[in-house]
Amino acid sequence: MQTLIDDRAVKELSERFERAQPADILRWALVDSGLERVAIASAFQAEGTCVMHMAVQIRPDVPILFLETGFHFAETLGFKERLSERLGLNVVELVGDYTEDTQAAAFGPRLFERDPSRCCELNKVLPFNRALRGLDGWVTSMRRDSAWTRANAPIVEAYEHEPGLRLLKVNPIANWTKPQVWAYLREHDIPHNPLYDLGYASIGCAPCTRMVFPGEDERAGRWSGQMKTECGIHVGETRRQDEQLAD
Repeated sequence: MQTLIDDRAVKELSERFERAQPADILRWALVDSGLERVAIASAFQAEGTCVMHMAVQIRPDVPILFLETGFHFAETLGFKERLSERLGLNVVELVGDYTEDTQAAAFGPRLFERDPSRCCELNKVLPFNRALRGLDGWVTSMRRDSAWTRANAPIVEAYEHEPGLRLLKVNPIANWTKPQVWAYLREHDIPHNPLYDLGYASIGCAPCTRMVFPGEDERAGRWSGQMKTECGIHVGETRRQDEQLAD
């Protein structure tokens, strides 16, 4: 595994890439960075579709990490299959240690309602961290304007996913807006998850996602009514420890 670029270089890269096109940032991450093992994480939302479309034109075999939680909408899974076929995606499905039934047996029914953070940890954070152990870097489709929790996301950052385990995290469309995402999809005639047409703005697991109402935050439909805004994979170990101390 490659040695992580030092913090000063990461900061300089991030500042320089503020003026770069996402495709150029992706080319650096996938080809020019010198990092040997880089993957893209995607839930096949609109933003991720843009990133994957750009990436496969640079490196067709780049691994696409998809968290198969067992709780996805049927529409999401169907769209994943259609887009994977169209773009020839190299999808790697990440699964947790529990099925829906074994999770209910071990932790009780409807854990996603009683303790959504634990549910996300079991089905997203733990399997994702296992995958990150074999990588030097990962690419996301986070946008700053999608939620206040992401407003300060850098283009490039050093990410500690577990104690002492750091890698490079690249957010090539962090400074894109929602209209830019949809303009890209239209320009390239790329399909989208049909749930967007029903009023969903941010799409995750079915039990924890609802449609949004006019004027609501784009991610207001995620974990609605819960004291929760992120699943945990974008948080990092340091912030997770801080949140646990705050609890």
